[in-house]
Amino acid sequence: MALKVSPLAPDAFPTLSPVAGVRLAAYNCGIRYKGRDDLMVAELAPGTTVAGVLTRSLTASAPVHWCRKGLTGGSARALVVNSGNSNAFTGAAGESLVSETVATAAQLVGCKPEEVFVASTGVIGQPLPADMIAQHLGAAWAKLDAGNWDAAARAIMTTDTFPKGAVATCIIDGKTVTLNGFAKGSGMIAPDMATMLGFLFTDAAIAAPVLQKLLSRATDRSFNCVTVDGDTSTSDTVILVATGRAGNAPITDATDPRLRPFAKALDAVCLDLAQQIVRDGEGATKFVTLTVTGAASSQAAKRIALTVANSPLVKTAVAGEDANWGRIVAAVGRAGEKADRDKLVISIGGVQICANGMEVPGYDEAPVAAHMKGQEIDIQVDLGLGRGKATVWTCDLTHGYIDINGSYRS
Repeated sequence: MALKVSPLAPDAFPTLSPVAGVRLAAYNCGIRYKGRDDLMVAELAPGTTVAGVLTRSLTASAPVHWCRKGLTGGSARALVVNSGNSNAFTGAAGESLVSETVATAAQLVGCKPEEVFVASTGVIGQPLPADMIAQHLGAAWAKLDAGNWDAAARAIMTTDTFPKGAVATCIIDGKTVTLNGFAKGSGMIAPDMATMLGFLFTDAAIAAPVLQKLLSRATDRSFNCVTVDGDTSTSDTVILVATGRAGNAPITDATDPRLRPFAKALDAVCLDLAQQIVRDGEGATKFVTLTVTGAASSQAAKRIALTVANSPLVKTAVAGEDANWGRIVAAVGRAGEKADRDKLVISIGGVQICANGMEVPGYDEAPVAAHMKGQEIDIQVDLGLGRGKATVWTCDLTHGYIDINGSYRS
């Protein structure tokens, strides 16, 4: 089924400059899609360090299990990512597919198998021949180029309607450091470490343990703060690699003040990609920013925010442009965190709707209704109990979501 580009999509894929020590390619293996690439490969310079966040799903895919082991080594030389088949719940066949893919890629690069990282996205439970990807890697490697960012981002798409990319630069030791990233995600999106596939590349020289701390923190502030449908994938993976080719003195201490500009850049790229995923939510027509303040703790604020953001009643009200604030009240009340009826304040589009345990006297719904007709929806919830706060991002729930998922395997 051909999908129309999301009305919330950015105008264009950003211009991503080459990252020293990174070459990419896209290729068609015929895994599921006809007439489009379904394989992304990246070759990384010797000495590249790596960090990653992976799904906590107990039915995680074979690639996730492989990456979890590989991350302990802290070194990466290649990425191999396919779309169309998640290689999840595929038993021994899935492990064989990973083994042959990794062995062939390692031979092409001249590295250890554990320096090859793999990821898959697509249909669950459909085994592929062990050499399905390996047999095409030689041809894919022949297409490697430092400028293939757009093609690589498109190759990992499934129900995505647009490729998602982001870029940032910063200065470390007087050297310009580049950070490029691209991601895929549209449905089966809910916070649980990574919530999709994402790949981040920098030429900074940063040790793997430091990279891991930075990525874990950035993930909690971005990918783990978005939700489309409340479903966590078996394949969620975010990988960050650092080639060390920018020329800065290597950073080996997570408290090094030289990290501050890079951490800021990483946060920005991750948040940009995470929000693009929400903007491409299956069937989405509205982008919702939901801010919770005054909670007993930041953890409580986030739990409340996600409960509201995942509420089908709230999401369908947004889709219908209905200022039904009672659904927000209900979601706050069932979040399992402290709430006081008489202290709760709810606003939409900056207009206060309820306070002191009831609707605000003289409340005029007209400006709120007008706000609900826009594409950018702002919902604010204040608990009035403490200093805890959190912001999450979600989208509306439309019939388009049913259309896409009801026909996904056909």
